[in-house]
Amino acid sequence: MDIKPTSPTSPPPQDQPPLAVDKAGSTGTAARPGDRIFLAFSRGSGIALLVVMAAIAIFLTVRATRALTKNEGSFLTTFEWAANGAHPNFGIAVLLYGTVVSAVIAMVIAVPVAIGIALFISHYAPRPLASTIGYLIDLLAAVPSIVYGLWGALFLVPHLEGLYKWFDDYLGWTGIFEYNDGTPRSLFTIGILLAIMILPTVTSVSREVFLQVPKMHEEAALALGATRWEVIRMSVLPFGRSGIISASMLGLGRALGETMAVATVLSTSFDIQPSLLDSGGGTIAQNIASGFKEATDVEGSVGRDALIASGLVLFVLTLIVNGAARMIIARRKEYSGANA
Repeated sequence: MDIKPTSPTSPPPQDQPPLAVDKAGSTGTAARPGDRIFLAFSRGSGIALLVVMAAIAIFLTVRATRALTKNEGSFLTTFEWAANGAHPNFGIAVLLYGTVVSAVIAMVIAVPVAIGIALFISHYAPRPLASTIGYLIDLLAAVPSIVYGLWGALFLVPHLEGLYKWFDDYLGWTGIFEYNDGTPRSLFTIGILLAIMILPTVTSVSREVFLQVPKMHEEAALALGATRWEVIRMSVLPFGRSGIISASMLGLGRALGETMAVATVLSTSFDIQPSLLDSGGGTIAQNIASGFKEATDVEGSVGRDALIASGLVLFVLTLIVNGAARMIIARRKEYSGANA
């Protein structure tokens, strides 16, 4: 078959004009019906989320204002919760302290352990063992809160007495770990229970982040003679830093808002103890769950409105924590290796 050669003096073929791109991002002179439907659905979903968040914030603010205008005490500093009487006097000082302290204890215990488990699954364990451990971790995340609470009340609390006595013997001089031989139903017990509950969430997210580390980063470090730990320290952890922060904030959000497990183990006591091992304390979510039935919602009573006001504080606290996490991630994005 003869092929006609192209003349060297013939003009080069003209480039075809690029396809027009509309605002929806689709090619062609007009967006396809499927693209328009998907764009409308995506936009509507985002707007619906904002509407729901705004509705929750407005509801909490309106109901909280009713209670705060009738409160005869200081909402932030009063060590009492008597919102159902004719002269309401209530405050969240003890509840806010218990919420923050128990969540911090949970984070201190859970995050290092979760990162260690995630690194073992992603970089050390053989594939069959890693798959088994990953499945068990995901299964723990599906356990209902009330089951954790029953386990904590019936098994964890009786077996913590020895640990509390050890803390008292060696760290009791600090005052923070002083134990007075009471029932181990304290904020420290709640912190341990919450750490176990948030461990699967932090581990699962961290594991997925570590598995996304570019292989060329690890191979380059190994080629330079780095050990496996040095590869993790120089390549894996810097790349996954923002993911670790995100996973930790997810766990912190659950720890701050956990209700049934805390209510099953801890009885609310409106007194701040200097020792983390002393019985008493409480959290905002626990107080709402335990006091909502007793609080009346008739005209002139602010019992439930007071509980809703404490819920507004928890709502704002959660927003602050997540906002701070976003700021940290944004500032450290250039060091994470995600753009490499």
